[in-house]
Amino acid sequence: MSSLFGQLETEVEIKASADKFHDVFSCRPHHISNVTPEKIQGVDLLEGEWGQPGTIVCWNYMHDGVAEVAKEVIEAIDDENHSTTFRVIEGHLLEKYKDFHIIVQATPKDEGSLVHWTLKYEKVSEDVPDANGMLQLAIDVTKDLDSHLTQQA
Repeated sequence: MSSLFGQLETEVEIKASADKFHDVFSCRPHHISNVTPEKIQGVDLLEGEWGQPGTIVCWNYMHDGVAEVAKEVIEAIDDENHSTTFRVIEGHLLEKYKDFHIIVQATPKDEGSLVHWTLKYEKVSEDVPDANGMLQLAIDVTKDLDSHLTQQA
């Protein structure tokens, strides 16, 4: 019997500092669409304030070649551990998943940092595939953002 609950994780080494990377996801996600417009078309503030837990943002993005939308609440921001947790509350992902959490954490290294992505979800049925496309999107955005952050240095 397959489980309806899934979790995917990956790590991406980047040259940018954990502080800089975390700052973008926790406080300035709306800048991501400037960095990688072919993947993320826009991130809009719907409710709350940038950089505050409870803030609701709307992501317009490309997923497997299709334009999609996800409304997310920022559930937690942990500045000490460079971690931000998002929960999807509306959008295309909820057609396939009852629950979808995205956790992005940057850990400082001697040079650069290590970005750890965790996707936790509950599928609506056993026919729904794992969220590998979303994980690949996270990897691609991480690399694009790293290039952008290190060009500015």
